[in-house]
Amino acid sequence: MAQLYFYYSAMNAGKSTSLLQSSYNYNERGMRTVIFTAEIDNRFEQGKVSSRIGLSAEALLYSTTNMAELIKKENSVQKVHCVLIDECQFLTKKQVEELCDIVDNEDIPVLCYGLRTDFAGQLFEGSQYLLAWADKLVELKTVCYCGRKASKVLRIGSDGVPVYEGLQVDIGGNEKYISVCRKHYSEAIKQAQLMNEGVIPKQPLHFR
Repeated sequence: MAQLYFYYSAMNAGKSTSLLQSSYNYNERGMRTVIFTAEIDNRFEQGKVSSRIGLSAEALLYSTTNMAELIKKENSVQKVHCVLIDECQFLTKKQVEELCDIVDNEDIPVLCYGLRTDFAGQLFEGSQYLLAWADKLVELKTVCYCGRKASKVLRIGSDGVPVYEGLQVDIGGNEKYISVCRKHYSEAIKQAQLMNEGVIPKQPLHFR
């Protein structure tokens, strides 16, 4: 019986690598996969999922896409054995519902990979409903510079100071985001607040 999976982590935990490996495993057995990635994520070549270790695969883009209709159309042309979604935090509540429909009524497994929370520690919409409705939740772990598990993401401004307010979505990579543990996230935000209040001099924070 098909299930809906949510593989979540902080940044740089190998989510895209894991997705590509899962797709390869299906393909190696003669099964067809359909990969989606968010149109809003323009860090790499559009229409591809790319990992930091150099792996990549063709992908369909989604924005306001009706996921159920598109997957059913793909399945009518050639049987789909698995759907894989990269950057799934950008899904809407409705799209997560549509993926549930694909799992329950088309019996196609759906594997979603993405962030759980944003730079302010708040849930993304897609992540919120995947946490609520997925059949299986799997945490992909990465580490803070101190060696603890990294569970939070800091957004770093152009001045090197952590940002704790602003729009939820601001696309970027290692130049803008760093994954850290809860302790060092809290310490960095406190320092940034003191800098912005003029209590201590504003200077870049160094993570090592």
